[in-house]
Amino acid sequence: MKRWFGRFSALILAAALLLTACGDQEIAENQQNQAESQAVEQQEETCQGETDQEDTRQPDTADPSDEWATLREQMGFYVDGSTLYDANGNPFVMRGINHAHCWYADRVLNALQGIAATGSNCIRIVLADGEQWTATSAKMVEALISRCKQENMIAILEVHDATGYTDKESLLKAAQYFVDLKDSLIGQEDYVIINIANEWQGSSESKIWKEAYLEAIPMLREAGLAHTIMIDCSGWGQYGKCIQDGGEELLAADPLGNIMFSVHMYGTAGGSEESIEKNLRYATDLNLCVCVGEFGYTHTDGDVQEEYLMQYCQDNQIGYIAWSWKGNGGGVEYLDLAEDWDGETLSEDWGEVVVNGVNGIRETSQKCTVFE
Repeated sequence: MKRWFGRFSALILAAALLLTACGDQEIAENQQNQAESQAVEQQEETCQGETDQEDTRQPDTADPSDEWATLREQMGFYVDGSTLYDANGNPFVMRGINHAHCWYADRVLNALQGIAATGSNCIRIVLADGEQWTATSAKMVEALISRCKQENMIAILEVHDATGYTDKESLLKAAQYFVDLKDSLIGQEDYVIINIANEWQGSSESKIWKEAYLEAIPMLREAGLAHTIMIDCSGWGQYGKCIQDGGEELLAADPLGNIMFSVHMYGTAGGSEESIEKNLRYATDLNLCVCVGEFGYTHTDGDVQEEYLMQYCQDNQIGYIAWSWKGNGGGVEYLDLAEDWDGETLSEDWGEVVVNGVNGIRETSQKCTVFE
């Protein structure tokens, strides 16, 4: 979503509420109210049941003279052609929901439990690097990952502060945020995908988009992060042609070859069946991996053919992640999938379609095999 979404959310920047995973648990910064205390108590109780997942991957047979061989062995999720595979070597098709965590940190337990109850196999989580909103702490990120694992959901982590910006520095700051989190992220490659920046570049200039990401990708790899990297399209995420223009070069620039792309679909990219197919085929026709990282059923730029979008994604085994669980403001409250944070009641025009409709989450989602 565009960056004005956060401004109309009354800047609810409650600081981190969860405890980190079992063991020396500390309350995250600025815990001030009863809601925070209750969330912490619930996390402490549920955290006791968490168990480590057995690593069943086969050893990598890469040439040991390759300077990136060690990092390649570290990979969990990986991309091969247009398919995303999990750490067990099984195809993984995303079926999930976005959650605006950095503005609603006090609602995180309700939201994660509610989203998990829909059958979602992944969740895309809004984080902040401090440029526009209070930075999400490392302890909070660790707690989010831990909780997602308990709920059998893959965590897709994205920085929202650079939304719509066109200056390279804002993108590189988002990349640096993940570099600074490396101690929290290394070892979580089976459970985490890094979506560097939400909708960086409001304009539709493929050359600027490509050249900026050519600098951002090496930052993560040189820091020792082997995760699958997800890259949003330019044009507020809706200009899929940038993948045709620069996607192959970005993939080739990654020493691990572990890059996937994300098209966001509102009225521009998702307004017609033809546009939906075209924007996804910019990737798939080049045998590149793509998902729909955000989509709605209508928006300020027009109506969305959401039912066809879900059908096309199901027919072609392409992932989709709906925007968003709850908390939309500034006149776009209609994009709330849930009427309450627990998700006991879904919105009729949107939540019911995404979760319970034909080709919806309940019908098509498959749990990632790393949780089996």
